[in-house]
Amino acid sequence: MTQSPGRYRLFGAELSPYSIKVRSYLRYKGLPHDWILRDQSNETEFRALAKLPLVPLLVTPDGTVLQDSTPILERLEQLHPEPSIHPPGEVAGFVSALLEEYGDEWGNKGMFHYRWTYEPDQASAARRIAGEMMPGIDEATLAQAVEMVRGRMVPRLSFVGSSAATRDSIEGSFLRQVDILEKHLESRPYLFGGRPAFADFGVYAQIRQAATDPTPGALLRERAPRVLAWTERMLSPRAEGEFESWESVAPTLLPLVREEVAGVFLPWSTANAKALLAGEKEFSLEIGGRPFRQEAQKYHARSLDVLRKRLAAVPERTALDRVLADTDCLRWLRD
Repeated sequence: MTQSPGRYRLFGAELSPYSIKVRSYLRYKGLPHDWILRDQSNETEFRALAKLPLVPLLVTPDGTVLQDSTPILERLEQLHPEPSIHPPGEVAGFVSALLEEYGDEWGNKGMFHYRWTYEPDQASAARRIAGEMMPGIDEATLAQAVEMVRGRMVPRLSFVGSSAATRDSIEGSFLRQVDILEKHLESRPYLFGGRPAFADFGVYAQIRQAATDPTPGALLRERAPRVLAWTERMLSPRAEGEFESWESVAPTLLPLVREEVAGVFLPWSTANAKALLAGEKEFSLEIGGRPFRQEAQKYHARSLDVLRKRLAAVPERTALDRVLADTDCLRWLRD
């Protein structure tokens, strides 16, 4: 397919949180782009472009191919810095990046767990994925494809650490996250005020996917209508005002940092990194007093390393270190 001059081409999937994250960013920045659902009709082209068979895949107007949602956003932010997605100040800027990583790396667990643990969610997601990948197929072929998708995805629950033993930990984290966000979003449209920040893109995408599935969708409609409305705004976000000061957002945002980032995400990420250094294939830790075990994964260790390097690069850290220490994040980021 020929690329129009000046336009981006984004290969993605509606059920991919990382795809809708990048699409949301392109829409916010007003960057001309074509949203290309990856399906049988473009699979040959996609595989010729991709280093990894994963969406999202972005082709820039000059033909550069980018994969991995966070590096895509960071690269585009260098090219198109206005309106900035980084709240001003070292504290707000770093906390926003920390929450973006939390959404990508830990927030994905809740979404994936609900989607592939419960039968109604399995059936719903598998049917939508099969229909998107093979548009126009007959019902009998679709039914076969649904079972194929389900058979491929359900065993992958172990990749995110989802099991009967970890169910309460993952679901408890998901509900705690949305309850904190529901209160925080009571007086603002986005996490850091009147416009989306880096954090919004990472955190929203996972919750938005969960909202489309029967079980977590019902939970969100029942207990977090503001969160649900925020995920809808983030589909095509716009600047509705300025970023708030850190002092303004901190009272209701810090509980998310303390309880979720420091209480769950960073201990888990650190345990994963230590297991890899020790050459161990699995790792375990306690989360909320319950055992949590999963396979060690290199990508998560790289993301933790990026966070630590980002923190080390902050020139004036007095106020930031105080916030990170008060929320119990600093000890994990210094290890």
